[in-house]
Amino acid sequence: MATAISANKAELIAIANAVASEKMIDKGIVIEAMEDAIQRAARARYGAENDIRAKLDPNSGDLRLWRVVEVVEQVDDYYKQIDLKGAEKLQKGAAIGDFIVDPLPPIEFGRIAAQAAKQVIFQKVRDAERDRQYDEFKDRQGEIITGVVKRVEFGHIVVDLGRAEGVIRRDQQIPREVVRVNDRIRSLILNVRRENRGPQIFLSRAHPDFMKKLFAQEVPEIYDGIIEIKAAARDPGSRAKIGVISHDSSIDPVGACVGMKGSRVQAVVQEMQGEKIDIIPWSPDTATFVVNALQPANVSRVVIDEEEDRIEVVVPDDQLSLAIGRRGQNVRLASQLTAKAIDILTEADASEKRQKEFVANSEMFQNELDVDETLAQLLVAEGFGALEEVAYVELDELAAIEGFDEDLAQELQSRAQEALDRREQAARDERRALGVEDALAEMPYLTEAMLVTLGKAGIKTLDDLADLATDELVEKKRAEPRRRGDDAPRPAPKGGILAEYGLSDEQGNEIIMAARAHWFTDEEEPAVAETQAEGDEA
Repeated sequence: MATAISANKAELIAIANAVASEKMIDKGIVIEAMEDAIQRAARARYGAENDIRAKLDPNSGDLRLWRVVEVVEQVDDYYKQIDLKGAEKLQKGAAIGDFIVDPLPPIEFGRIAAQAAKQVIFQKVRDAERDRQYDEFKDRQGEIITGVVKRVEFGHIVVDLGRAEGVIRRDQQIPREVVRVNDRIRSLILNVRRENRGPQIFLSRAHPDFMKKLFAQEVPEIYDGIIEIKAAARDPGSRAKIGVISHDSSIDPVGACVGMKGSRVQAVVQEMQGEKIDIIPWSPDTATFVVNALQPANVSRVVIDEEEDRIEVVVPDDQLSLAIGRRGQNVRLASQLTAKAIDILTEADASEKRQKEFVANSEMFQNELDVDETLAQLLVAEGFGALEEVAYVELDELAAIEGFDEDLAQELQSRAQEALDRREQAARDERRALGVEDALAEMPYLTEAMLVTLGKAGIKTLDDLADLATDELVEKKRAEPRRRGDDAPRPAPKGGILAEYGLSDEQGNEIIMAARAHWFTDEEEPAVAETQAEGDEA
């Protein structure tokens, strides 16, 4: 490139064409880089204070060099200004305030100037090449691309993608996969980021979407949209599960993905280094999908806790190890596939849990409703588990219980409401003892028990509540599934302050906006006072 500056006209254009073709960038960018290099060299020759411009004709190679000066009455800056008399010599009819051109003779580049120009052109071309690479790949996230392994650095695989380089980080590789230099490798474009050192293209072979895209390549029905992969979960290099559904009742989604004698699924398995794949029919019914996801284990019963966003699965004793899988793999993949926390219990565990709940609820009814053990157990046996259920259920439903009549039902409801009032009063006293303002009790959806929880978390004023984000207030707690025999300590599940009360995001947002209302009222009051003062003066 050093010879390019001192080359003749034809050579300059030939060099520009060659660089643009090799780097696959616009020829105009190379010409602009050359012009910039010539301008810098000219400023070094004539003085950096001059406003020197260069223009290289992209067709003929003709080079024009000039200095731009402003016509002024009195010259303060001899490098960028000229008086009217001097301007007349350069351009007839020049007037004060005009910018005119002072042609300069071509310059000869020395070795140092040529090296500096070379660096300028290289930098401009490199920047243009990086922009081209970023623009080419930024919209291709989620595609599968084939490249050649260029090198392996610190466990990360650098892949030559032809016009750019990508990297498969160690955590995005399939464990125990052996990769050698010059191997052809397929991977998913996971992310493309613009950074100072150029665009960074991050690839993955461990992401569930990589498996989805492989199935789309092997199964025409998926590519055509007849079969859809609704969910996918992977333990890279070991096992994976996908949930599929067919939009055509005449096509079996599982059979289409397996293929004749397993040809389709085997092609995906080979690409994923022998990873076993469970193909599961997807169902909009959560319970059915969970049963399918836990295959090959048989499930006796599924209990869904919508408030906690958890699923309790009961399996026969001899199916427990199969349902959990080696090192919890089967239940972990099923949990990822259904996006639910799953607890695995045996029939004995479930029976013990139900018995504990039965006893606890019976004792609660005995104490709160002041009834005998038989009556309390009868309520629990009929499905009642909370005072609110007894207090606000339809009277006919309560009276229809065997051995109950309308008078007894009314008495139980009355006692339940009195018990709730006592709880509310106790919570109110505790809330006030904590120093929580009464103004918070006027916020929608907040009960006295919730206010006590807020007070214990240090939220005691409207401003404290208004400063919270919705997720800080009501986000549900999420924890890893607990399995039988797993006594290892787990970190406490994180969630919002009021996560245990099952408030929705919409309700949480409404609470916070109501708490912030006084901010806007406070802003309006000074404006009203100012308007009144102006009226008094008038």
